[in-house]
Amino acid sequence: MKSTSRKLLTVDVVGRELIARDVVQLRVQRADGAELPSWAPGAHVDVYLPGMLRHYSLCGDPADLTSYEFAVLFEPAGRGGSRYVHEQVQVGSQLQIARPRNHFKLVDAPGYVFVAGGIGITPIRAMVSACERSGKPWVLYYGGRHEDSMAYFDEFSKLGSAHLLPQDIHGLLNLSAILAEAPDGFAIYCCGPERLLHAIEEAALAVGRIVHVERFAPAVAKHQFSDRPVTVVCAESGQTVQVGAQVTVLDALIAAGVDVNYDCRDGTCGTCELEVVEGDPEHRDAILSLRDRLSGRVMYPCVSRARGDRLILDV
Repeated sequence: MKSTSRKLLTVDVVGRELIARDVVQLRVQRADGAELPSWAPGAHVDVYLPGMLRHYSLCGDPADLTSYEFAVLFEPAGRGGSRYVHEQVQVGSQLQIARPRNHFKLVDAPGYVFVAGGIGITPIRAMVSACERSGKPWVLYYGGRHEDSMAYFDEFSKLGSAHLLPQDIHGLLNLSAILAEAPDGFAIYCCGPERLLHAIEEAALAVGRIVHVERFAPAVAKHQFSDRPVTVVCAESGQTVQVGAQVTVLDALIAAGVDVNYDCRDGTCGTCELEVVEGDPEHRDAILSLRDRLSGRVMYPCVSRARGDRLILDV
C-alpha cells in the first residue's frame, strides 16, 4: 500500500473544460478557501485518485495562488487515472493533492528553446508565460498528431515565437534543424512522449548541446547495471536495512517497516525522493539532471542503488 503520510490538501474542482480532443483541463481551489502553495514553471502536482496517485504538470499562472490548472490526456490503454478524471471528475468534485514538486525547473539563461510533443505542452505553457512576463526571448516548436488534438493550439497560434506543427501536415519535428537554429547560450527544454525525448537527446549529443527533459515514462536503458547487496542506514531512526541483490532499496525499506512515500516504482514520478547523507548513489532514474546526479544529494530508491556497499539515507 502506498504511504499517504504526506500532508494533503482538499481541493474543489471549480472549472472543467475540454481544450482539445481527449484533453480535459481542470481548475481547482482549496476547499477551505485559503491560498494554495506557491510553485514555479515546470512543477507538477500529485493528485490522489481512488486507489491511484497521478502526477500532472501545472499549466496555469504561478502568480495566482487562488487556483491550480492542469490538463489530463485520456489514455484508453493507461492505468486508469486518466479514465477516472475524464469520466468521474466534474465541477463540484473534491480531490486530494500534495504540495507541488519541481524536477523540471527553468534555469537562468539569456533565452529559451522549447520543444513540446502532445500533452508535453502543459509544463511548457507555464514556462512560455514566464518568459513573456520577464521579457526573455523564447521560441516554441509544438508538434502533435492533429491540430484538434493539440491543447492550447489557438492560444499559441497568436504568439509569433510559437511554431505549431501538426504531424498530419508537417510530419515529425525536425529536431536536427531545431537544434542547429538554437542560439548559443539558450537553454533547451523538451517534454513529450519517450520517442521524442530519446530522439532529441541523441540529436543534442551529436552537436554537443544539453537538453532539459521531463519524462512521463522510464527512459530506455543506455547502460547495464550490476546489482549487488547494499546496506542502508536510516539516519532518523538509526535502523539498518540489508538490501539483497534482487530487491530494490525501496522494497527493502518498506519490508523493514520504514515509512516511505512512493508511486510509480520506475524512477519517473519523484515521489520516493530521499536525501543521501552519506554514500555514493548509482542513479537509474529519469528525473535528475547531470548536475544533480554528480552532486549525489538525493536519490530515488525505487530504481537507484549504490556504487559502494553502504548508504545513509535521511529517512
